Amino acid sequence: MNNHPIDPRRAGIGLRPAHYAAWLAAPPRVSFLEVHSENFFGDGGQPLAYLEHFRADYAISTHGVGLSLGSASGLDARHLAKLKRLVDRIEPVIVSEHLCWVGVNGRFANDLLPLPYTEEALDVVVANVQHVQDTLKRRILVENVSSYLEFAASTIPEHEFVRAVAERSGAQILLDINNVHVNVVNHGLDARAYLAAIPGERVGEIHLAGFEEAGGVLIDTHGAPVCEDVWALYGETIARIGPKPTLIEWDTDLPAPEVLLGEAARANDVLNTRTNAHAA
Repeated sequence: MNNHPIDPRRAGIGLRPAHYAAWLAAPPRVSFLEVHSENFFGDGGQPLAYLEHFRADYAISTHGVGLSLGSASGLDARHLAKLKRLVDRIEPVIVSEHLCWVGVNGRFANDLLPLPYTEEALDVVVANVQHVQDTLKRRILVENVSSYLEFAASTIPEHEFVRAVAERSGAQILLDINNVHVNVVNHGLDARAYLAAIPGERVGEIHLAGFEEAGGVLIDTHGAPVCEDVWALYGETIARIGPKPTLIEWDTDLPAPEVLLGEAARANDVLNTRTNAHAA
């Protein structure tokens, strides 16, 4: 295991190529760095060299987008083997994946597609998560995803589905509060009821990100600052469950390094001030 623990009172940031030079020149004062797993599936080359360099000084979290935990046809063995090879090599503190599906029969969509929240889908996801954990020989985190449509067949509220996956599989939850807010606006959910239903002891990481609005629909772009509504939900969540490893997730239209670090500093303020409320 990587020898650098994550300080839950200090936020982390995503490690993106556009900022490599800046972080090499002035290493950021953050608790951890998160990378998209699939970007480092190669046998070698520059991406892995950079990751190995930063791994020497930071806790690393790997965050996957292509494993397709919701696939009823089972997991792609080659993809899972590549993930295991990366995890064995880098020894990240956190390994996470999305509660979604990304394709079928070898054809892949360029998106994280929502699941029908049914008992049948729950059985499939739990089996897939357990398979991943058995293969990696470690517990993973599963993330709630943003969505722009709902299945008429769904019979389980989204927050209950997320919680059930974690409880039945033994996984932890990567609670993306921006995704909760996006789905609240897009589908008329109750944000506070959603968050209150997620057991704090199951939350292993929190994501904060930005979105864009298009035609009355919120699109999870990870290309803007965290909005005030999400900051408010985050503060309430930390006051309820205590400090958790928190990532500022910014993937498109990357800002100057100081802007990204400013968002992390704001998360640090929440982690320290609202944690005191939790302790009281």
